[in-house]
Amino acid sequence: MGQLPNVKIDYGNGALGQAIASADGLICLIVVGAVAIADKFDLAKTYPLRKTGDLENLGITSDNNPEMYNLVKGYYTEATEGTKVYIIGYPDTLKMSDVLDYDNPYARNIIESLNGEVRGLFITAKAGANPTITKGFDDDLEAAKLNAETLGDWATEVRFAPIFVIIDGLNFSGDPEAVEDLRKQNYNRVGVVVGAGAPGLANQAIGLIAGRVAISPVQRNIARTADGALNVLAMYAGDKSVEVADVETLHDKGYITFRTFTGMSGYYITDDPLATKATDDYNQLARRRVIDKAYRIAYAVLIEKLNDEIPVNSDGTMIETTARSFELAVENAIVTNMTNNGELSTNPKDTTDRGVTCKIDRTVNVLATNKVNAELRVRPHGYSKYITVLLGFEVTQQS
Repeated sequence: MGQLPNVKIDYGNGALGQAIASADGLICLIVVGAVAIADKFDLAKTYPLRKTGDLENLGITSDNNPEMYNLVKGYYTEATEGTKVYIIGYPDTLKMSDVLDYDNPYARNIIESLNGEVRGLFITAKAGANPTITKGFDDDLEAAKLNAETLGDWATEVRFAPIFVIIDGLNFSGDPEAVEDLRKQNYNRVGVVVGAGAPGLANQAIGLIAGRVAISPVQRNIARTADGALNVLAMYAGDKSVEVADVETLHDKGYITFRTFTGMSGYYITDDPLATKATDDYNQLARRRVIDKAYRIAYAVLIEKLNDEIPVNSDGTMIETTARSFELAVENAIVTNMTNNGELSTNPKDTTDRGVTCKIDRTVNVLATNKVNAELRVRPHGYSKYITVLLGFEVTQQS
């Protein structure tokens, strides 16, 4: 059938890199040793909250579930009301390491039932009457760290939903010299909190950390002083106030803890380290959150291209225009969702600097292998952790 002369205009798609729905600060608070409330609060079930008052609907009080109540209260001390968070409780027949073991149907079920929506897990436990202390903490901590890291790897590799895990430094003995040096470990998805709002508490203030994370953009170090002091009246490390406790040793060993500043009122977080070596690219929470967000964005873009036709050259490699379209789809999405939000670092004097580069390997024989290989790089921010100033007098020489 013939066709009249005409002009045909096609709508190009994918160049803008539209914003992808992202719950960067969505967290699940976990309590091991919680108590079920008949017809209101079941164990091993996630519940969404928007404010501390929502606990009333679940029948949770400071008397029947003090660990859960205090955890949520701490969270909303920093996070504004209306900020969504999930909570879940498990019986005291389990340990934190049991819940975090991906071979068990506990934390794994949280990730699966919420379809990978949560970005981080914060876990605490009810302290036993006669805890066993090993290297300054509850003896379950080492197993909990190991299982948390393995869980994070599983969530990333199997569920394509990378997470981090922050663990309560349960039953801290008060002796920083006795604790394990986290800078010698390899858990770059795991952090440990030391510090509480009263002396000698078994449970540390992970709710405060969770709340500060929830309201901070992914690139933000939660210890940023410009964000202000924590909304607390006192902080302790063991039975000593942080003003006199050896928080420097805790910091040097890679723990998330608390501090004060001379001439400033209030209490601050020291830093956001994870339990890994200083040479690890992902040795702090901000870096972990940045790279995990880039991962999620890239996955959301590329999953749309799965099993799509790929035009190839005579040698089976991807044609140039298709390769570049893959690259631009990923780069544009990350620019829209991260660079434009200030979450990646760029040179403002270079208009071509986008803070991200995606490169398709043009040497791969796609026809023979059915594989497309790419390299994605994003540029994080640096942080002014150490500021050195040379101070002296200015004297004008007399002639």
